[in-house]
Amino acid sequence: IDKMGVPSLLAFILLGMCFGVDGIFKISFDDYQFSELICSVSLIFIMFYGGFGTNIKEAKPVVSRAVLLSSAGVLLTAGITGIFIHLVLKLPLLESFLVASVIGSTDAASVFNILRSKNLNLKENTASLLEMESGSNDPVSYMLTVILTAVLTGQSVNIGSMLFFQVFFGIGCGVLFGKSTAVVLNQVDFDIAQGKTILVFAAAILAYTVPSMIGGNGYLSVYLCGIILGNSYLPHKRDMVLFFDVLTGVAQMMIFFLLGLLVTPSQLPQVIIPSFVIMIFLTLVGRPVSVAALLAGFRASIGQMGLVSWAGLRGVASIVFAIYVVLRQVPLGYNLFNLVFCIVLLSISIQGTLLPWISGKLQMIDE
Repeated sequence: IDKMGVPSLLAFILLGMCFGVDGIFKISFDDYQFSELICSVSLIFIMFYGGFGTNIKEAKPVVSRAVLLSSAGVLLTAGITGIFIHLVLKLPLLESFLVASVIGSTDAASVFNILRSKNLNLKENTASLLEMESGSNDPVSYMLTVILTAVLTGQSVNIGSMLFFQVFFGIGCGVLFGKSTAVVLNQVDFDIAQGKTILVFAAAILAYTVPSMIGGNGYLSVYLCGIILGNSYLPHKRDMVLFFDVLTGVAQMMIFFLLGLLVTPSQLPQVIIPSFVIMIFLTLVGRPVSVAALLAGFRASIGQMGLVSWAGLRGVASIVFAIYVVLRQVPLGYNLFNLVFCIVLLSISIQGTLLPWISGKLQMIDE
């Protein structure tokens, strides 16, 4: 699959579907609660390693662009796409914004899976920009999803204070756990060989759990914790990189397999047309408009804007957030899990396959 330019993770979705209720092995599996638990835990390590692998020195020229794209970019894309869903698919406005928020983030793993398999280097620090943006936009998408879910299920929420606590505790805990873990790793000697790797593993879990318990954004916290640790001097860092590389690889495979198992393919024809319509609008209008609006101020080249727009692949985080909404029993016109599943599948297969070709056409490949 990699040779065709499609992320190999797609194979695990198809494998899961083969084992599922409509597949060869006919396993009936519809436990959203268990799926959310497994996917959320896996996403902690995917987010952490995304931060851990970000080289701040390399990314320095594009940090402001990446932060803007991962915050205002997600809000703008979700807003434009939400209005489109409301007007074209005739869903109520808040439901439309919820669907758009769930699919608001992009998937770093899929983008870099393709770039690495094709050995593509990108001009103008675009790889660093994509890495930082796609690694850090999940928390914003999650925040929007949580707020809109609370409103649609009739909870009385103060959106202002909810946003403040999500960001304040998210950033505070991320910095606290990142800095304190770095200090401990450099000051303390462990009796067991892999003690330092185990401590980093525990720090990642705590960086997500503690802010989540007090109303903060766990994904923002764990991503920041990863950035701080990844850019600090740590003894035995090579061991940590190897460990988390394997761990996140297994986590991604497990999530995609589980999602393939969870979906019921015979129900997908009901949502395939709306999914395709949303995905095409998102790819050709929603994301390009928000990217152009935000990067124009930095005098980014047309090639960079075009490539960043196209590389906004939807991925595993969107499906995890869809499961979150399904479990809270938000009344929606469509089966949200099936809708988002199809959008992600179409995005990875169409955008993913064409990404190397688009990079070449926009003359963004650095030979």
